[in-house]
Amino acid sequence: MKTILKKIDKNNIDMQVLEDAGEIIRRGGLVAFPTETVYGLGADALDEEAAKKTYAAKGRPSDNPLIVHITKYEDLEKIAVDIPRETAVLAERFWPGPLTMIFKKDAKVPYGTTGGLDTVAVRMPSDAIARELIRASGGFVSAPSANTSGRPSPTKAEHVMEDLAGKVDMVLDGGSVEIGLESTVLDMTVEPPMILRPGAITAGMLEEVVGMVSIDETILGAESETAPKAPGMKYRHYAPKAKLTIVEGNIREEVLAIRQLVYSAINGGKKVGIIATDETIQYYSNGIIKNVGSREDEKTIARNLFSVLREFDGEEVDEIYSESFAMRGIGNAIMNRLDKAAGHLRIPAADIVRRQRYRRIVFVSQTDTCRGPVAAELLRQKHLQQEYVIDSRGMVVLFPEPINPKVEAIMRSHGMTLEGYTSVPFSGAEIAGDILILTMDEVQKNKVLSEYGNALSVYTLNEFVGETEEVPDPYGGALNAYGLCHEKISGLIDKLTEKLNSYTEGGA
Repeated sequence: MKTILKKIDKNNIDMQVLEDAGEIIRRGGLVAFPTETVYGLGADALDEEAAKKTYAAKGRPSDNPLIVHITKYEDLEKIAVDIPRETAVLAERFWPGPLTMIFKKDAKVPYGTTGGLDTVAVRMPSDAIARELIRASGGFVSAPSANTSGRPSPTKAEHVMEDLAGKVDMVLDGGSVEIGLESTVLDMTVEPPMILRPGAITAGMLEEVVGMVSIDETILGAESETAPKAPGMKYRHYAPKAKLTIVEGNIREEVLAIRQLVYSAINGGKKVGIIATDETIQYYSNGIIKNVGSREDEKTIARNLFSVLREFDGEEVDEIYSESFAMRGIGNAIMNRLDKAAGHLRIPAADIVRRQRYRRIVFVSQTDTCRGPVAAELLRQKHLQQEYVIDSRGMVVLFPEPINPKVEAIMRSHGMTLEGYTSVPFSGAEIAGDILILTMDEVQKNKVLSEYGNALSVYTLNEFVGETEEVPDPYGGALNAYGLCHEKISGLIDKLTEKLNSYTEGGA
Protein backbone atom coordinates (compact mmCIF):
# COMPACT_ATOMS: atom_id res chain seq x y z
CA MET A 1 0.00 0.00 0.00
CA LYS A 2 1.27 3.48 -0.85
CA THR A 3 0.42 5.98 1.86
CA ILE A 4 -0.87 9.34 0.61
CA LEU A 5 0.61 12.30 2.52
CA LYS A 6 -1.41 15.53 2.37
CA LYS A 7 -0.41 18.81 4.00
CA ILE A 8 -3.34 20.72 5.42
CA ASP A 9 -3.60 24.12 7.11
CA LYS A 10 -6.01 24.22 10.06
CA ASN A 11 -6.46 27.96 9.47
CA ASN A 12 -7.34 27.48 5.82
CA ILE A 13 -8.70 23.95 5.50
CA ASP A 14 -8.91 22.39 2.06
CA MET A 15 -12.31 20.72 2.37
CA GLN A 16 -11.74 18.61 -0.73
CA VAL A 17 -8.79 16.90 0.97
CA LEU A 18 -10.97 16.19 3.99
CA GLU A 19 -13.81 14.90 1.83
CA ASP A 20 -11.35 12.51 0.17
CA ALA A 21 -10.04 11.43 3.59
CA GLY A 22 -13.59 10.98 4.87
CA GLU A 23 -14.42 8.80 1.89
CA ILE A 24 -11.44 6.56 2.69
CA ILE A 25 -12.74 6.09 6.25
CA ARG A 26 -16.33 5.49 5.08
CA ARG A 27 -15.00 2.74 2.79
CA GLY A 28 -13.25 1.04 5.73
CA GLY A 29 -9.78 2.54 5.26
CA LEU A 30 -7.35 4.23 7.67
CA VAL A 31 -6.43 7.93 7.82
CA ALA A 32 -3.96 9.42 10.32
CA PHE A 33 -4.79 12.98 11.37
CA PRO A 34 -3.77 15.62 13.92
CA THR A 35 -5.67 16.32 17.11
CA GLU A 36 -4.79 18.77 19.87
CA THR A 37 -3.26 15.88 21.88
CA VAL A 38 -1.37 13.59 19.46
CA TYR A 39 -1.90 12.29 15.94
CA GLY A 40 -4.69 9.72 15.76
CA LEU A 41 -5.24 6.78 13.42
CA GLY A 42 -8.79 7.23 12.19
CA ALA A 43 -11.21 4.50 11.15
CA ASP A 44 -15.00 4.00 11.10
CA ALA A 45 -15.78 3.35 14.77
CA LEU A 46 -18.90 1.36 13.91
CA ASP A 47 -17.12 -0.97 11.46
CA GLU A 48 -15.71 -4.17 13.01
CA GLU A 49 -13.43 -4.80 10.03
CA ALA A 50 -12.00 -1.27 10.23
CA ALA A 51 -11.13 -1.93 13.87
CA LYS A 52 -9.24 -5.06 12.83
CA LYS A 53 -7.26 -3.02 10.28
CA THR A 54 -6.39 -0.50 12.99
CA TYR A 55 -5.03 -3.14 15.33
CA ALA A 56 -3.08 -4.77 12.50
CA ALA A 57 -1.51 -1.51 11.30
CA LYS A 58 -0.37 -0.57 14.80
CA GLY A 59 0.52 -4.05 16.00
CA ARG A 60 -1.80 -3.22 18.90
CA PRO A 61 -3.13 -5.87 21.31
CA SER A 62 -6.79 -6.50 20.47
CA ASP A 63 -7.90 -6.07 24.10
CA ASN A 64 -6.76 -2.44 24.11
CA PRO A 65 -9.92 -0.40 23.38
CA LEU A 66 -10.10 2.34 20.75
CA ILE A 67 -11.44 5.80 21.60
CA VAL A 68 -14.45 6.95 19.57
CA HIS A 69 -14.25 10.58 18.43
CA ILE A 70 -17.37 12.67 17.89
CA THR A 71 -18.18 16.35 17.19
CA LYS A 72 -21.68 16.73 18.68
CA TYR A 73 -22.84 15.99 22.23
CA GLU A 74 -26.06 14.45 20.95
CA ASP A 75 -24.00 11.83 19.10
CA LEU A 76 -22.89 10.51 22.48
CA GLU A 77 -26.42 9.24 23.11
CA LYS A 78 -26.25 7.21 19.88
CA ILE A 79 -23.31 5.09 21.06
CA ALA A 80 -23.59 5.09 24.90
CA VAL A 81 -26.31 4.15 27.40
CA ASP A 82 -26.91 4.93 31.08
CA ILE A 83 -25.08 8.22 30.70
CA PRO A 84 -24.57 9.78 34.17
CA ARG A 85 -26.04 13.24 34.78
CA GLU A 86 -22.56 14.69 35.54
CA THR A 87 -21.58 14.04 31.93
CA ALA A 88 -23.36 17.11 30.58
CA VAL A 89 -21.58 19.52 32.90
CA LEU A 90 -18.21 17.89 32.20
CA ALA A 91 -18.85 18.09 28.47
CA GLU A 92 -19.89 21.73 28.76
CA ARG A 93 -16.61 22.55 30.50
CA PHE A 94 -14.10 20.27 28.73
CA TRP A 95 -15.56 19.33 25.33
CA PRO A 96 -14.25 19.95 22.78
CA GLY A 97 -10.94 19.16 24.43
CA PRO A 98 -8.51 16.54 25.77
CA LEU A 99 -10.96 14.59 27.93
CA THR A 100 -12.10 11.03 27.16
CA MET A 101 -15.06 9.66 29.11
CA ILE A 102 -16.02 5.98 29.43
CA PHE A 103 -19.65 4.83 29.38
CA LYS A 104 -21.64 1.65 28.92
CA LYS A 105 -21.81 1.05 25.19
CA ASP A 106 -24.78 0.86 22.87
CA ALA A 107 -25.16 -2.36 20.88
CA LYS A 108 -24.28 -0.59 17.64
CA VAL A 109 -20.67 -0.15 18.78
CA PRO A 110 -18.79 -3.33 17.81
CA TYR A 111 -16.68 -5.21 20.33
CA GLY A 112 -13.75 -4.84 17.94
CA THR A 113 -13.76 -1.12 18.71
CA THR A 114 -14.13 -1.56 22.48
CA GLY A 115 -11.52 -4.30 22.87
CA GLY A 116 -14.21 -6.80 23.84
CA LEU A 117 -15.55 -4.61 26.65
CA ASP A 118 -19.13 -3.55 27.32
CA THR A 119 -17.96 0.03 27.68
CA VAL A 120 -17.04 2.66 25.11
CA ALA A 121 -14.51 5.49 25.44
CA VAL A 122 -15.62 8.76 23.82
CA ARG A 123 -13.87 12.05 23.12
CA MET A 124 -14.71 15.29 21.32
CA PRO A 125 -11.47 16.80 19.97
CA SER A 126 -11.01 20.55 19.59
CA ASP A 127 -8.58 20.47 16.64
CA ALA A 128 -10.27 21.96 13.57
CA ILE A 129 -8.85 19.40 11.14
CA ALA A 130 -9.92 16.51 13.37
CA ARG A 131 -13.45 17.86 13.71
CA GLU A 132 -13.93 18.38 9.98
CA LEU A 133 -12.58 14.91 9.25
CA ILE A 134 -14.97 13.32 11.74
CA ARG A 135 -17.90 15.09 10.08
CA ALA A 136 -16.73 14.02 6.64
CA SER A 137 -16.35 10.42 7.84
CA GLY A 138 -19.87 10.00 9.17
CA GLY A 139 -19.55 11.29 12.72
CA PHE A 140 -17.94 8.36 14.57
CA VAL A 141 -14.19 7.87 14.16
CA SER A 142 -12.12 5.51 16.29
CA ALA A 143 -8.62 6.89 16.70
CA PRO A 144 -5.82 5.48 18.84
CA SER A 145 -2.46 7.21 18.55
CA ALA A 146 -1.04 6.84 15.04
CA ASN A 147 2.15 4.98 15.91
CA THR A 148 3.46 1.45 16.15
CA SER A 149 2.16 0.05 19.44
CA GLY A 150 4.60 0.66 22.30
CA ARG A 151 6.49 3.48 20.57
CA PRO A 152 6.37 7.16 21.57
CA SER A 153 3.12 8.72 20.42
CA PRO A 154 3.36 10.91 17.30
CA THR A 155 3.21 14.66 17.64
CA LYS A 156 4.15 15.37 14.01
CA ALA A 157 3.13 13.79 10.71
CA GLU A 158 6.73 12.69 10.14
CA HIS A 159 6.47 10.51 13.25
CA VAL A 160 3.41 8.83 11.75
CA MET A 161 5.22 8.21 8.48
CA GLU A 162 8.19 6.71 10.33
CA ASP A 163 5.93 4.10 11.89
CA LEU A 164 3.00 3.57 9.55
CA ALA A 165 4.01 4.47 6.00
CA GLY A 166 2.75 1.67 3.75
CA LYS A 167 0.29 0.48 6.41
CA VAL A 168 -2.35 3.22 6.22
CA ASP A 169 -4.16 4.87 3.32
CA MET A 170 -3.55 8.53 4.10
CA VAL A 171 -1.76 10.85 6.53
CA LEU A 172 -2.99 14.42 7.00
CA ASP A 173 -0.04 16.67 7.92
CA GLY A 174 -1.37 19.51 10.05
CA GLY A 175 1.97 20.35 11.67
CA SER A 176 2.93 19.89 15.32
CA VAL A 177 0.17 19.22 17.83
CA GLU A 178 -0.71 21.63 20.62
CA ILE A 179 -0.61 19.50 23.80
CA GLY A 180 1.64 16.53 23.04
CA LEU A 181 0.18 14.01 25.52
CA GLU A 182 -2.89 11.85 25.05
CA SER A 183 -6.22 12.84 26.61
CA THR A 184 -7.21 12.32 30.22
CA VAL A 185 -9.37 9.18 30.50
CA LEU A 186 -12.21 9.36 33.03
CA ASP A 187 -14.34 6.30 33.83
CA MET A 188 -17.95 7.46 34.23
CA THR A 189 -19.28 3.97 34.99
CA VAL A 190 -18.08 4.12 38.61
CA GLU A 191 -18.88 6.42 41.53
CA PRO A 192 -17.04 8.66 42.01
CA PRO A 193 -15.64 8.93 38.45
CA MET A 194 -12.12 7.51 38.22
CA ILE A 195 -9.14 8.79 36.24
CA LEU A 196 -7.65 5.84 34.35
CA ARG A 197 -5.05 7.87 32.44
CA PRO A 198 -3.78 11.32 33.46
CA GLY A 199 -3.62 14.09 30.89
CA ALA A 200 -3.95 17.83 30.42
CA ILE A 201 -7.32 17.81 32.21
CA THR A 202 -6.18 17.26 35.79
CA ALA A 203 -7.97 15.83 38.81
CA GLY A 204 -8.20 19.32 40.30
CA MET A 205 -9.86 20.68 37.17
CA LEU A 206 -12.41 17.84 37.16
CA GLU A 207 -13.17 18.22 40.86
CA GLU A 208 -13.98 21.89 40.36
CA VAL A 209 -16.87 20.71 38.17
CA VAL A 210 -18.19 17.45 39.67
CA GLY A 211 -16.65 17.20 43.10
CA MET A 212 -14.54 14.24 44.12
CA VAL A 213 -12.86 12.04 41.51
CA SER A 214 -10.66 9.06 42.25
CA ILE A 215 -7.45 7.99 40.52
CA ASP A 216 -6.49 4.45 39.57
CA GLU A 217 -3.56 3.91 41.95
CA THR A 218 -1.73 1.70 39.47
CA ILE A 219 -1.18 4.40 36.83
CA LEU A 220 1.60 6.18 38.71
CA GLY A 221 4.67 4.69 40.32
CA ALA A 222 6.29 1.31 40.05
CA GLU A 223 4.88 -1.92 38.70
CA SER A 224 2.09 -3.42 40.77
CA GLU A 225 0.55 -6.86 40.91
CA THR A 226 -2.81 -5.10 40.62
CA ALA A 227 -3.90 -4.72 37.01
CA PRO A 228 -4.71 -1.18 35.79
CA LYS A 229 -8.41 -0.46 35.30
CA ALA A 230 -7.73 0.62 31.70
CA PRO A 231 -6.55 -2.42 29.69
CA GLY A 232 -4.19 -0.35 27.57
CA MET A 233 -2.26 0.87 30.60
CA LYS A 234 -0.93 -2.60 31.39
CA TYR A 235 1.23 -2.51 28.24
CA ARG A 236 4.56 -0.76 27.88
CA HIS A 237 3.96 2.45 25.95
CA TYR A 238 5.87 5.43 24.60
CA ALA A 239 9.18 3.57 24.72
CA PRO A 240 12.27 4.73 22.81
CA LYS A 241 14.59 2.07 21.41
CA ALA A 242 17.23 2.84 24.05
CA LYS A 243 17.02 1.93 27.71
CA LEU A 244 15.44 4.86 29.57
CA THR A 245 16.05 5.49 33.28
CA ILE A 246 14.33 8.12 35.43
CA VAL A 247 16.55 9.64 38.13
CA GLU A 248 14.57 10.90 41.14
CA GLY A 249 15.51 13.38 43.84
CA ASN A 250 15.78 17.12 44.28
CA ILE A 251 17.02 19.01 41.22
CA ARG A 252 20.62 19.31 42.44
CA GLU A 253 20.81 15.60 43.25
CA GLU A 254 19.30 14.63 39.92
CA VAL A 255 21.77 16.72 37.93
CA LEU A 256 24.77 15.41 39.88
CA ALA A 257 23.58 11.81 39.62
CA ILE A 258 22.84 12.03 35.90
CA ARG A 259 26.23 13.60 35.24
CA GLN A 260 27.92 10.69 37.01
CA LEU A 261 25.78 8.03 35.34
CA VAL A 262 26.39 9.51 31.91
CA TYR A 263 30.13 9.87 32.52
CA SER A 264 30.38 6.23 33.60
CA ALA A 265 28.31 5.00 30.66
CA ILE A 266 30.43 6.94 28.16
CA ASN A 267 33.58 5.51 29.73
CA GLY A 268 32.00 2.11 29.16
CA GLY A 269 31.68 2.81 25.45
CA LYS A 270 27.97 3.70 25.48
CA LYS A 271 26.27 6.46 23.52
CA VAL A 272 24.13 8.27 26.06
CA GLY A 273 21.28 10.77 25.98
CA ILE A 274 20.07 13.20 28.65
CA ILE A 275 16.57 14.66 29.00
CA ALA A 276 17.19 18.10 30.53
CA THR A 277 15.18 21.30 31.01
CA ASP A 278 15.66 25.04 30.52
CA GLU A 279 16.69 25.23 34.14
CA THR A 280 19.31 22.44 34.11
CA ILE A 281 20.73 22.08 30.60
CA GLN A 282 23.70 24.36 31.35
CA TYR A 283 24.97 21.91 33.98
CA TYR A 284 25.51 19.02 31.56
CA SER A 285 28.53 18.67 29.30
CA ASN A 286 28.76 15.00 28.32
CA GLY A 287 26.38 12.92 26.24
CA ILE A 288 23.66 13.97 23.79
CA ILE A 289 21.65 16.56 25.69
CA LYS A 290 18.08 17.51 24.73
CA ASN A 291 16.02 20.26 26.28
CA VAL A 292 12.45 19.05 26.83
CA GLY A 293 11.09 22.40 28.04
CA SER A 294 10.72 24.57 31.13
CA ARG A 295 9.79 23.51 34.64
CA GLU A 296 8.13 26.91 34.95
CA ASP A 297 5.74 25.94 32.16
CA GLU A 298 5.30 22.15 32.18
CA LYS A 299 3.00 22.35 29.16
CA THR A 300 6.19 22.81 27.12
CA ILE A 301 7.54 19.57 28.57
CA ALA A 302 4.33 17.74 27.70
CA ARG A 303 4.45 19.12 24.15
CA ASN A 304 8.06 18.09 23.55
CA LEU A 305 8.40 14.79 25.44
CA PHE A 306 7.43 12.28 22.74
CA SER A 307 9.29 14.20 20.06
CA VAL A 308 12.48 14.18 22.16
CA LEU A 309 12.18 10.43 22.76
CA ARG A 310 11.92 9.90 19.01
CA GLU A 311 14.91 12.18 18.37
CA PHE A 312 17.02 9.93 20.57
CA ASP A 313 16.03 7.01 18.33
CA GLY A 314 17.46 8.97 15.41
CA GLU A 315 20.66 9.55 17.37
CA GLU A 316 20.90 5.77 18.00
CA VAL A 317 21.76 6.20 21.66
CA ASP A 318 22.21 3.15 23.90
CA GLU A 319 20.91 4.67 27.14
CA ILE A 320 18.84 7.70 28.16
CA TYR A 321 18.72 9.34 31.57
CA SER A 322 15.88 11.68 32.46
CA GLU A 323 15.23 14.06 35.29
CA SER A 324 11.91 13.56 37.09
CA PHE A 325 9.08 16.08 37.29
CA ALA A 326 6.69 17.26 39.99
CA MET A 327 3.72 14.90 40.27
CA ARG A 328 1.07 17.58 40.35
CA GLY A 329 -1.14 19.02 37.64
CA ILE A 330 0.05 18.05 34.18
CA GLY A 331 3.24 16.77 35.83
CA ASN A 332 1.24 13.65 36.75
CA ALA A 333 0.64 12.98 33.06
CA ILE A 334 4.27 13.68 32.16
CA MET A 335 5.55 11.28 34.82
CA ASN A 336 2.98 8.66 33.82
CA ARG A 337 4.26 8.70 30.23
CA LEU A 338 7.91 8.76 31.29
CA ASP A 339 7.35 5.93 33.73
CA LYS A 340 5.71 3.78 31.07
CA ALA A 341 8.45 4.64 28.56
CA ALA A 342 11.09 3.60 31.11
CA GLY A 343 9.33 0.36 31.98
CA HIS A 344 9.08 1.73 35.56
CA LEU A 345 12.88 1.93 35.82
CA ARG A 346 13.58 4.60 38.42
CA ILE A 347 16.65 5.10 40.59
CA PRO A 348 17.12 7.43 43.60
CA ALA A 349 19.54 10.24 42.79
CA ALA A 350 20.76 10.32 46.39
CA ASP A 351 22.11 6.77 46.08
CA ILE A 352 24.32 7.82 43.16
CA VAL A 353 25.36 11.11 44.73
CA ARG A 354 26.46 9.45 47.98
CA ARG A 355 28.89 7.22 46.12
CA GLN A 356 31.07 10.17 45.08
CA ARG A 357 33.28 11.65 47.81
CA TYR A 358 34.50 14.61 45.72
CA ARG A 359 33.02 16.33 42.70
CA ARG A 360 35.61 19.00 42.09
CA ILE A 361 39.39 18.95 42.40
CA VAL A 362 41.33 22.21 42.64
CA PHE A 363 45.12 22.28 42.34
CA VAL A 364 46.67 25.27 44.11
CA SER A 365 50.08 26.79 43.40
CA GLN A 366 51.64 30.20 44.01
CA THR A 367 50.89 32.05 40.76
CA ASP A 368 48.86 29.46 38.79
CA THR A 369 51.20 29.70 35.81
CA CYS A 370 53.18 26.47 36.22
CA ARG A 371 52.66 23.52 38.56
CA GLY A 372 48.91 23.80 39.24
CA PRO A 373 47.78 24.06 35.61
CA VAL A 374 50.10 21.16 34.66
CA ALA A 375 48.66 18.92 37.39
CA ALA A 376 45.10 19.81 36.37
CA GLU A 377 45.70 19.08 32.70
CA LEU A 378 47.49 15.79 33.42
CA LEU A 379 44.54 14.64 35.56
CA ARG A 380 42.04 15.60 32.84
CA GLN A 381 43.82 13.19 30.50
CA LYS A 382 43.37 10.24 32.88
CA HIS A 383 40.69 7.57 32.75
CA LEU A 384 38.67 8.38 35.86
CA GLN A 385 35.80 6.22 37.04
CA GLN A 386 33.86 9.27 38.23
CA GLU A 387 33.33 12.71 36.77
CA TYR A 388 35.22 15.58 38.36
CA VAL A 389 35.41 19.27 37.61
CA ILE A 390 39.17 19.84 37.54
CA ASP A 391 40.63 23.34 37.99
CA SER A 392 43.76 25.11 39.14
CA ARG A 393 44.08 28.32 41.13
CA GLY A 394 46.87 30.59 42.45
CA MET A 395 47.31 32.09 45.91
CA VAL A 396 49.07 35.18 44.50
CA VAL A 397 47.37 36.29 41.27
CA LEU A 398 47.17 40.07 40.89
CA PHE A 399 46.04 39.94 37.24
CA PRO A 400 45.61 37.15 34.67
CA GLU A 401 48.91 35.88 33.33
CA PRO A 402 49.63 33.34 30.58
CA ILE A 403 51.27 30.01 31.22
CA ASN A 404 55.05 30.04 31.67
CA PRO A 405 56.67 29.55 28.21
CA LYS A 406 58.99 26.84 29.52
CA VAL A 407 55.98 24.97 30.94
CA GLU A 408 54.29 25.14 27.54
CA ALA A 409 57.46 23.83 25.85
CA ILE A 410 57.54 20.81 28.18
CA MET A 411 53.81 20.19 27.72
CA ARG A 412 54.15 20.26 23.93
CA SER A 413 57.02 17.78 24.13
CA HIS A 414 54.50 15.40 25.77
CA GLY A 415 51.80 16.02 23.15
CA MET A 416 49.74 18.44 25.27
CA THR A 417 49.24 22.18 25.50
CA LEU A 418 48.13 24.86 27.92
CA GLU A 419 48.07 27.54 25.24
CA GLY A 420 45.45 30.15 26.01
CA TYR A 421 45.32 29.38 29.72
CA THR A 422 45.50 32.37 32.06
CA SER A 423 45.94 32.31 35.82
CA VAL A 424 42.95 32.48 38.20
CA PRO A 425 43.09 33.57 41.85
CA PHE A 426 41.99 31.24 44.66
CA SER A 427 38.77 32.35 46.38
CA GLY A 428 36.09 31.24 48.78
CA ALA A 429 34.25 29.65 45.84
CA GLU A 430 36.74 26.79 46.12
CA ILE A 431 35.63 25.95 49.67
CA ALA A 432 32.95 23.25 49.91
CA GLY A 433 32.55 19.79 51.37
CA ASP A 434 32.74 18.04 48.00
CA ILE A 435 35.82 19.96 46.76
CA LEU A 436 39.27 18.42 47.14
CA ILE A 437 42.01 21.06 47.38
CA LEU A 438 45.50 19.83 46.50
CA THR A 439 48.36 22.28 46.95
CA MET A 440 51.80 21.97 45.43
CA ASP A 441 53.55 22.41 48.79
CA GLU A 442 53.03 23.19 52.47
CA VAL A 443 53.29 26.95 51.89
CA GLN A 444 50.07 27.06 49.87
CA LYS A 445 48.36 24.54 52.14
CA ASN A 446 49.03 26.61 55.23
CA LYS A 447 47.96 29.80 53.48
CA VAL A 448 44.62 28.25 52.46
CA LEU A 449 44.05 27.01 56.00
CA SER A 450 44.97 30.35 57.56
CA GLU A 451 42.90 32.49 55.18
CA TYR A 452 39.90 30.15 55.02
CA GLY A 453 39.29 28.67 58.43
CA ASN A 454 36.30 26.70 57.13
CA ALA A 455 38.35 24.96 54.46
CA LEU A 456 37.82 21.20 54.25
CA SER A 457 39.82 18.50 52.48
CA VAL A 458 43.02 20.52 52.01
CA TYR A 459 46.19 18.48 51.39
CA THR A 460 49.46 18.81 49.56
CA LEU A 461 49.36 16.65 46.44
CA ASN A 462 52.17 14.42 47.68
CA GLU A 463 50.56 14.10 51.14
CA PHE A 464 47.22 13.01 49.67
CA VAL A 465 48.77 10.18 47.65
CA GLY A 466 51.11 9.05 50.46
CA GLU A 467 54.46 10.49 49.33
CA THR A 468 56.84 12.60 51.40
CA GLU A 469 58.55 14.65 48.68
CA GLU A 470 56.78 17.83 47.60
CA VAL A 471 56.50 19.05 44.01
CA PRO A 472 59.61 21.19 43.34
CA ASP A 473 59.15 24.77 42.15
CA PRO A 474 61.19 25.18 38.93
CA TYR A 475 60.68 28.95 38.70
CA GLY A 476 63.81 30.66 37.37
CA GLY A 477 65.48 27.34 36.53
CA ALA A 478 66.63 25.91 33.22
CA LEU A 479 64.28 24.00 30.90
CA ASN A 480 65.39 20.67 32.36
CA ALA A 481 64.18 21.85 35.82
CA TYR A 482 60.71 22.24 34.33
CA GLY A 483 61.06 18.82 32.79
CA LEU A 484 61.89 17.26 36.17
CA CYS A 485 58.96 19.09 37.76
CA HIS A 486 56.64 17.74 35.05
CA GLU A 487 57.97 14.23 35.66
CA LYS A 488 57.35 14.52 39.41
CA ILE A 489 53.81 15.83 38.93
CA SER A 490 53.06 13.10 36.39
CA GLY A 491 54.03 10.38 38.86
CA LEU A 492 51.88 11.92 41.59
CA ILE A 493 48.92 12.25 39.21
CA ASP A 494 49.23 8.54 38.39
CA LYS A 495 48.88 7.75 42.09
CA LEU A 496 46.07 10.30 42.48
CA THR A 497 44.15 8.64 39.66
CA GLU A 498 44.53 5.25 41.32
CA LYS A 499 43.29 6.63 44.65
CA LEU A 500 40.31 8.45 43.15
CA ASN A 501 39.26 5.35 41.25
CA SER A 502 39.54 3.27 44.41
CA TYR A 503 36.64 5.25 45.89
CA THR A 504 34.39 3.92 43.13
CA GLU A 505 35.54 0.40 43.79
CA GLY A 506 34.75 0.66 47.50
CA GLY A 507 38.31 1.38 48.65
CA ALA A 508 39.46 3.77 51.37
